Amino acid sequence: MNVTVKDASRLLSVSEKTIYRWLKSGVLPAYKLNGSYRFNSAELLEWAASRRIGVATDALDEADPQVKTLPSLFLALEAGGIHYRLEGNSRDEILAGAVTSLRIPEEINRHELTKSLIAREKLASTALGHGVAASHPRSPGLPFTGRSTVSLFFLEKPVSFAALDGQLTHSLFVIIAANLREHLYLLSKLMFVLRNQQFQNLLDHQASREQLYAGLKEAEARLVEEQDITLKSSQKGDKSKALHA
Repeated sequence: MNVTVKDASRLLSVSEKTIYRWLKSGVLPAYKLNGSYRFNSAELLEWAASRRIGVATDALDEADPQVKTLPSLFLALEAGGIHYRLEGNSRDEILAGAVTSLRIPEEINRHELTKSLIAREKLASTALGHGVAASHPRSPGLPFTGRSTVSLFFLEKPVSFAALDGQLTHSLFVIIAANLREHLYLLSKLMFVLRNQQFQNLLDHQASREQLYAGLKEAEARLVEEQDITLKSSQKGDKSKALHA
């Protein structure tokens, strides 16, 4: 996707000045096109996720003629399921084991999916910090029939996913999306939910499915409330500007 500095500023909820500061320091993934900076939305979102930077998820909610409705994280997790005691002594073993339990369409080759997940980790870690990782194929948005899923796996013993905070991973989300837009949407929702300390505590203690689903539903409801407040504030500001124009 062709994301501009202004778009990046809105998505990451920071000023354009901050975006340029990050660009100057070389920490933000970007490309130059005809002298102007452009970003890949997937890379940008994952960069923010690895640093637990808040994302304005409403920036991904805009109408798309090809996608009438976007899946909620709750329904995606319900479809993918919550799995306990995933065994493995390394990152690659964990990913291979997770793929065997994924609820995915028959047209997806599990062996190739495993290779893709491992290749993605070699490209850049999907660890989000605080013991959580969100793995997905190297090219997110697999073309298949059916709905996108998010699966949660609790590891029998923590392993390294090369997280920036140095913590071992104990909880692994695997996102299998039908298209890139749904992948970005689900990842952005997951990022918001992981900022909820109550939900993070549920992950830390490997809570029951009932507790996790309830906690997720509550966290998503808070997101909707925050978006409504932000929208009303924005509309109020627009009206104020119009009156003083």
